[in-house]
Amino acid sequence: MRRITTGTTRVSLVAALAALLLAAGASAYPLDGYPNTGITRIEGFRKAQRNSGGKVLPPGGDLTTDKIVLSLQHKPDFQIPPPDRQLSQALRDELGGDAGGYGVALLDLSDENHPRYAEVNPDAMMNAGSVGKILLALGMFQTLADIQPDLRKRRDILKETVVVTDEFIRTDSHDVPVFHIGGKKVTRRPIEEGEQMTLYTLLDHMMSPSSNAAASMVGREAVLMKHFGAAYPQSYEESRAYLASANKGQLGGELKAVLQEPVGRSGLNRGKLRQGSLFTREGKKRLPGTSSYASARSLMEFLVAMEKGELVDPWSSKEIKKLLYVTDRRIRYASSPALRDAAVYFKSGSLFKCRQERGHVCEKYHGNVWNFLASVALVEEPERNPPLRYAVVVLSNVLRKNSAEQHQHLGTRIQQMMEQLHPLRSGGAS
Repeated sequence: MRRITTGTTRVSLVAALAALLLAAGASAYPLDGYPNTGITRIEGFRKAQRNSGGKVLPPGGDLTTDKIVLSLQHKPDFQIPPPDRQLSQALRDELGGDAGGYGVALLDLSDENHPRYAEVNPDAMMNAGSVGKILLALGMFQTLADIQPDLRKRRDILKETVVVTDEFIRTDSHDVPVFHIGGKKVTRRPIEEGEQMTLYTLLDHMMSPSSNAAASMVGREAVLMKHFGAAYPQSYEESRAYLASANKGQLGGELKAVLQEPVGRSGLNRGKLRQGSLFTREGKKRLPGTSSYASARSLMEFLVAMEKGELVDPWSSKEIKKLLYVTDRRIRYASSPALRDAAVYFKSGSLFKCRQERGHVCEKYHGNVWNFLASVALVEEPERNPPLRYAVVVLSNVLRKNSAEQHQHLGTRIQQMMEQLHPLRSGGAS
């Protein structure tokens, strides 16, 4: 992949990572994953973590790839149990008078023989914003499996296929971390047109700093993969020629197939869980889509399917889980200090809108027309005695309040609930 030069000021690797930790984004994938994926960003972060003496990331953010497991893969018959009334009431009490603006699902897997499930408004439908990128990841991995059954060749396609970014990225302000192998410096900037990136890198940028530009490029490539089948990848010119010549109905149908069919094929409810479009204005224009929605229950079912290895297959499920593993500054729900020692697999998304209102200042996460924030998280503390392992989904639309702070607070309280349900044993790690 050629080196992209910019006018961005470069700083030392360690200092750059420290700066990245202050940015409003979370990077994913275990830091030892570069040899298998070719994602250069994680190699840069690994070096910075090593050079800092392991002090940059919280303890829960430094797992190696071999520690990422699918906790329910050995339980193919697992089903979410009926709601626990006492735990559900405790959740509702935490939400107080705002409970009507939330959809929450909580699945405690700490004792695998006695799982507990709690919920508040689990079927309330909301737009989950960038959480929908997990469905785009599912679409990419399903399409990849359809054209190539061999796992090694699938990884090669993700690692070696080089994509040139084009108009589909317009317009996105999300920064992404850039590192060149052999270099000593990291930069952070938006993706630019004309860059060359592998599919793995685009997936990482889509799931970690939640780049809308990367997401629309992933969607573009998934549609091309769907169309060309085993002949994918085509040349840049051939790909552009197809996208320019095909009618919008055909392209919209292929996007629908990529985004929606894999949901049902993985055993999930398409009527409750849908990502209908790409994530940039130009991407939506070139590949027309439809509306998006989710519920807390449907997203919990996604997490359970992932842990069972049923998102396409076990390999794809584990790759999606690794793409969700937070190895940078934690935000929103995941930023709770109570989660410092835990491994957190996380995706969030926000959408807010304001209108003029006396006494209300329109700020991020403070919408007064709508104020959607979605958080999907797996929290694991395997070294604790006893271990903690639970999944949580929080969807909210509470107007005028800082939803990011509300989700962070809820993350702390739910962690405390789990610790109370599974108190430390004598000699257990705190």
